Amino acid sequence: MSVLLAVLLLPSLFWDQGPDSAGKLRQAGIQAIAVAPANAAAWKGTTGISVAVEDPNQLTKAAPPRVTMRGNEASATRAPWVDSNGWRYLRQPDGHFYCDAPGASAALAAAEAFAYGVHAAIHTDNAGFEPLAKMLAFLQTIKDENWPSLVNIGFLDDGSAESGEFMNLLVRRNLLFRVVKQPDSKMDLNVAPGSAEYPKTEAANPSLLAAKVRANLTDEKRLLRIYGSEVVVGRLVGKGSAARLYLINYGASRGPARGLRIRVLGTFNKQEAAQFDSTETRLQDVSTDAGATEFTLPELKTFGMINLAR
Repeated sequence: MSVLLAVLLLPSLFWDQGPDSAGKLRQAGIQAIAVAPANAAAWKGTTGISVAVEDPNQLTKAAPPRVTMRGNEASATRAPWVDSNGWRYLRQPDGHFYCDAPGASAALAAAEAFAYGVHAAIHTDNAGFEPLAKMLAFLQTIKDENWPSLVNIGFLDDGSAESGEFMNLLVRRNLLFRVVKQPDSKMDLNVAPGSAEYPKTEAANPSLLAAKVRANLTDEKRLLRIYGSEVVVGRLVGKGSAARLYLINYGASRGPARGLRIRVLGTFNKQEAAQFDSTETRLQDVSTDAGATEFTLPELKTFGMINLAR
């Protein structure tokens, strides 16, 4: 990946204030912003701030990532529901996105876009400005290896809303897939909405369809399994003998996810962890048995990554 492309794939702050706010940006460590075409001329000549022109009306809208509580049909309890853009980003990996993410969701939106390797302009409010600035600074420290996604499910997306919700459930359940135009023989499983196995008559129940995918793939072949949280989503990338796992805690505004047990298919003898807003992250109870690497992450605040190597 060229340096230019690597920079472009970093999420950016969409800024609707004038150049008199440049001092505020510099103080927060913001070195690059995106502005609407109508504000481009005003920012011309401003030093110390790189300015890109983005028209939100021409960008694909992404939702603010978060967790909401929904009633559980099986009981009187309320279950956490993850509002993730992962399926949107997998559907349009080359897309350009705009996300209006207030408050704490701004930092989460930046981490999510970075993990999925898409270009996203993120607009936020006063409450979200500082957390977003800190997240952008953290992301700039991560070496971009340009590794491809590690997946073993091919998803034949027909572009429908039902397929989008189907993909959303797969993302939430950490069933790692890639959108394909036709069945891929290299995948352990190919999923075609509307087929006999995943009929349109069941499209209104994506949870059932996702459960079928898990059963058909089998847990033994799952590339990633996360125990201990319903609101942590992972994305696995890698090449050759190395891999990297990105972890996003969509419930960060409610508190850290604690005591995560994580299983990655493959034997990786070296593990290194780092996360946003934490000076030190150590993995515990690491094991490399039965062709898989397992470890415990004591706490995940918002966003972290695990580098793995054989």
